[in-house]
Amino acid sequence: MPAPILVTGGCGFIGSNFIRLILETEPEVSLINLDQLTYAGNLANLTDVADNPRYRFVHGDIADRTVVRQLVQSGVSGIINFAAESHVDRSIQDSGPFIRTNIVGTQTLLDAAREFSVPRYLQVSTDEVYGSLGASGFFTEETPLAPNSPYSASKAAADLLVRAYVHTFNFPAVVTRCSNNYGPYQFPEKLIPLFITNLQRDESVPVYGDGQNVRDWIHVLDHARAIWAVYRQGRVGEVYNAGGHSEKTNLELTHLLLDILGKPKTLIKYVKDRPGHDRRYAIDTSKIEKELGWKPKVTFEQGLRDTVQWYLDHPDWIAGIRTGDYLKYYQKQYGQMAC
Repeated sequence: MPAPILVTGGCGFIGSNFIRLILETEPEVSLINLDQLTYAGNLANLTDVADNPRYRFVHGDIADRTVVRQLVQSGVSGIINFAAESHVDRSIQDSGPFIRTNIVGTQTLLDAAREFSVPRYLQVSTDEVYGSLGASGFFTEETPLAPNSPYSASKAAADLLVRAYVHTFNFPAVVTRCSNNYGPYQFPEKLIPLFITNLQRDESVPVYGDGQNVRDWIHVLDHARAIWAVYRQGRVGEVYNAGGHSEKTNLELTHLLLDILGKPKTLIKYVKDRPGHDRRYAIDTSKIEKELGWKPKVTFEQGLRDTVQWYLDHPDWIAGIRTGDYLKYYQKQYGQMAC
């Protein structure tokens, strides 16, 4: 069996879904999951694969050069970097953790990969690095970067570091940029799981501004498949966009969730708009579709219903997050409170 792939941030929403997908569909692939277990990293996301002989968890920070060097030196066939601080509102409150993890952490991984000649590196990024679109048009891989939040600026900086390493050092890297993800195991600070869990309790759901901000939604498993396609077949130095072809205003999405859960519109609470709130995201996926044969498989209507049902079926997972019990476990297990 080839050397394992190092997956960083694998206890988070997208990373955990990716790990599960690869272990299910790629019997010759083994994975090492390096995760710091911050508030958004949850070991419960991977309970079902914890004993898989092709999977190993390592607790650590991607910005810790000693930890990263030791792992990479032990022999890995590639690195896929999911690890990131990703919540825009938190970045507005304090950008420090975003700079450390998203920029310094990426640099640390790149340096270790160069030092030990790792043959493949994939940087998982976001369409938010492109900024905001008007009422028409789509982001392409050639759209200039124009990030509008500390979060997206830190991700854009990481992308540019990867680009620089490719051009300066002939480094074997690729970058993916995706639209808004949804699906199981998403931490309930993000829109869809927040609204589902609030509505379950008959609590109001906060809609920013006029609710007309538009996002393109992609199911997390479609995103995971796109990452794997780019990792295996993407051209070195290239960026590949992945989107779900499912544009919805935030208000439209809110109404869909209300309808699925059978809740009244009186639970909508309009709140002051977020500073620098991008108006619209939409992705042109023609490059990844033409070059790699990837297309989204999950329709938004079915994916959203499945996602709602998953949260309804997993009250213990939600309760563990609401009570903070998972953080107490980390403190006991690793001698520190995850931040």
